[in-house]
Amino acid sequence: MKRKYLATPYIIWIVGFTVLPLITIGISAFTGEDGAFTWDNILAIAEPINRQALLFSLAIACGCTLLCILLAYPAALILKSLRLGRKGFTIFLLVLPMWMNFILRILAWQMILSKNGILNFLLAKFGVRPLSVSNTWIALMIGMVYDFLPYMILPIFNAISDIDEDLIEAARDLGAGGAAVFRKVIFPLSVPGMLSGIVMVFVPAMTSFVIADILGGGKLQLIGNIIEQEFMKSMDWHLGAGLSISLMLLVLVGLAFTMRNDLEDRGTTIW
Repeated sequence: MKRKYLATPYIIWIVGFTVLPLITIGISAFTGEDGAFTWDNILAIAEPINRQALLFSLAIACGCTLLCILLAYPAALILKSLRLGRKGFTIFLLVLPMWMNFILRILAWQMILSKNGILNFLLAKFGVRPLSVSNTWIALMIGMVYDFLPYMILPIFNAISDIDEDLIEAARDLGAGGAAVFRKVIFPLSVPGMLSGIVMVFVPAMTSFVIADILGGGKLQLIGNIIEQEFMKSMDWHLGAGLSISLMLLVLVGLAFTMRNDLEDRGTTIW
């Protein structure tokens, strides 16, 4: 019983900074300015401007997640093949760029991709026509992939590192080439790690708004930007809370689907 008391600070933290804020947002979402119950704030997600921002956010989040998967697998395989010794040191190399302030990293990409930025300066040196990347969805995608890629590499690298080398050697002894080993051994056994990475990348990419503000120049509206504007500019907390709850429900549906597939791969189910 004494050990249970050690969880008291954690419980207080969760209740005070997670449960109570969610209850407050929920109350605001289902009430109007007069305090009466309403569904209008929740259903506002279907309005044209909000629906367009939601679909754009979904497309950006899916594209970012897919690119992170395509980049994470080669990176994880290369890191594993380097055999850098202790696993902790490899993870340290992945986490190191994240120690820099998030805003500074995104501002650095703004300097690189701007019209008179580093990228176009280098292209001009080689006689290449400047690129108009700044304030476009391409810049937004680059910023998101750069920022969220470690969250995809880490779980995939951990999953690949846990694969028994004897399985890989057995596949090679049976005549499987590199591509076949990856397709039939490494990839199936690393799917749980990939699913964890999908959750860790898709959710923040879906709800992000700071990257769009900086790299999009305010011209690209994600659903996160709409919610932020409702809270900070329009001061309509009820509508902002309603949009937040709607977005949270949509994300939870996606997470439930991902968890279901993960558990089915392990031989269990949540349904």
